[in-house]
Amino acid sequence: MENKVEIQKKLTSALMQFANISEQDAINLFGQGIVKAIPVHAFFIRDGVIPKTFGFVCSGLFRYMYTDREGKQYTKAFMPEQSFLSSYSAMIRQAPSFYAIEALEASVVLEFDYIKWLELKESNPCWDHFLIKMLEMGYSQKEKRERELLLLDSETRYRNFLEEYPTLETRVKQHMIASFLGIAPESLSRIRKKLNS
Repeated sequence: MENKVEIQKKLTSALMQFANISEQDAINLFGQGIVKAIPVHAFFIRDGVIPKTFGFVCSGLFRYMYTDREGKQYTKAFMPEQSFLSSYSAMIRQAPSFYAIEALEASVVLEFDYIKWLELKESNPCWDHFLIKMLEMGYSQKEKRERELLLLDSETRYRNFLEEYPTLETRVKQHMIASFLGIAPESLSRIRKKLNS
């Protein structure tokens, strides 16, 4: 597992780059975090459970996924290193999460207690700025995903996936990529074969 100095550097770099958070403020947030190793296929958040924490991915890879009543899984998003993990709407409403957050690789997360973070946010407006940036990014990604699913053909969606996530093709199972793209695994196989020929 990475040591705390390396993790602090990663968090500070991500915060400074993403929302122009000062190094000292990043250190203050780091002080609230707990380093956790998450084994492959384990859950950071389970669906149906009220989330109390959010996290920063130091290393590894996660996915947000829905599971229907028949047990079929639908991949909502992939979250690689330097991502923040949360079921945000469930956390702020203190309601059960509609989706789970599953580790696709052995991962290391810096976990934060939501109530303690609210106290930190109240003490410094920089965290309001950070939250607005996070919400803006989340909204933009949601809008882009909806537009692609509604307007683009499956091959174009796959090409866009490769551009947006250039390293994930070899890290994620094909049926999960197909689920994320909203197509059958067989269709994805045909597209990949066509593009590789």
